[in-house]
Amino acid sequence: MSILIKNGRIVTAESDYVADLYIEGDQIAAIGKDLAQSADRTIDASDKLVIPGGIDPHVHLDMPFMGTFSSDDYTTGTRAAMHGGTTMVIDFILQTQGDTLHHALKEWQGRSEGKAIGDYSYHMAVTDFNDNVAKEVVQMIEEEGITSFKTFMAYKGALMIDDGQMVQLMKVVKENGGLVTVHATNGDMIDSLIAKNKALGNRAPIYHYLSQPEVTEAEASGRFADMLNYTGCPGYIVHMTCEGALNAVRKASIRNQRVLVETCTQYLVLDASLYEQDFEGAKWVMSPPLREKKDQVALWSGINQGLIQVVGTDHCPFKWEQKLMGKDDFSKIPNGHPAIEHRMELLYSEGVNKGKISLNKFVEVSSTNAAKIFGMFPKKGTIAIGADADIVIFDPNKKHTISVDTHHMNVDYSAYEGWQLTGKTDTVIMRGKVGIENDECLLEPGYGQFVKRGKTSLIF
Repeated sequence: MSILIKNGRIVTAESDYVADLYIEGDQIAAIGKDLAQSADRTIDASDKLVIPGGIDPHVHLDMPFMGTFSSDDYTTGTRAAMHGGTTMVIDFILQTQGDTLHHALKEWQGRSEGKAIGDYSYHMAVTDFNDNVAKEVVQMIEEEGITSFKTFMAYKGALMIDDGQMVQLMKVVKENGGLVTVHATNGDMIDSLIAKNKALGNRAPIYHYLSQPEVTEAEASGRFADMLNYTGCPGYIVHMTCEGALNAVRKASIRNQRVLVETCTQYLVLDASLYEQDFEGAKWVMSPPLREKKDQVALWSGINQGLIQVVGTDHCPFKWEQKLMGKDDFSKIPNGHPAIEHRMELLYSEGVNKGKISLNKFVEVSSTNAAKIFGMFPKKGTIAIGADADIVIFDPNKKHTISVDTHHMNVDYSAYEGWQLTGKTDTVIMRGKVGIENDECLLEPGYGQFVKRGKTSLIF
């Protein structure tokens, strides 16, 4: 199959120009003005943007949590992602404490193989670090192409490791060319505040937010940066939400340290006032919680200052019936919200269209930086000869409204119901095949491939 895309405005993290793009097989074969190649299919992209397929490095598909599972599996989740212009995701494997990394890997392979429509990879969450796990970490990097290792500074007794284990993991990961990522919140402090609120009879969703004040994230982010500085390990903070945490990274930069940072779309455009809607606020119960409007300002600024490199989603949807598990106790509400489909369009509409970020920055934080950080560049994350033909043709002027009635995620409400956006994904090409056209998915489950990853190509 060959495809010729004519007259599109090609935008990468570094460039912005009008040209033709020729795809042969699963790769980009030529880029230039008035290309003469004949193709099986020609697409006119006049007045549209041609950008690299989005990479969402923070999703939870078919994830076990609080006695249930997130409601999008690898088929529905990657299909919804592709409808929104995201052609690749990185999911999180969760080691069970007392068990091996390899056993966890097999569990997640069973959930994903033959089911994904878009490409995917894994982070490995290390929840029980010891000498045997240290050997497995090396095997994950060298044999499985899993080079990023998630840690939790919260959820004691289930996911959290202590600072001693964190430092030892960092040393092993650094020595073998990997990257440590972190859920940076002070779990002990949060657990104490949850217990205090429940003892006082405070059970509404707003107390989920009030039990995780900004200081819990700011302190943990600073502590993580200090441990990285001590070990010399590359590190990445996931789903940063607030000014205090960003200032901890800014402070680390004063000592010439680089800490990589991801935020998520919801923290850029939603705020904690949503928790004031009685139990309806459960739709936005996630960890960390939504913050204040001043934090939105800080995060947009952090993107433009280069302190925040990536915008993901932390997509972890639960249907309303699942959310009702916590109707009498905020601590039993499954944490997460549906977001995988709307990341690119929200970023464009709220960011580029409103003058908060440039087009190049849009591509950088939605695709290119994730490819570089997680060892996939230039195969993924750019438009260049020899790169995978993961291409989004994006209409920058099309207006549309987000609704549960039209989204493709497997969840019965929208976290952005009624939001009117400018800019919409038009056509998506996935490794040389048209994946989305006329709001229809043309690819079958199993087309998505697991991507083995290498070392980060960003310099520390």
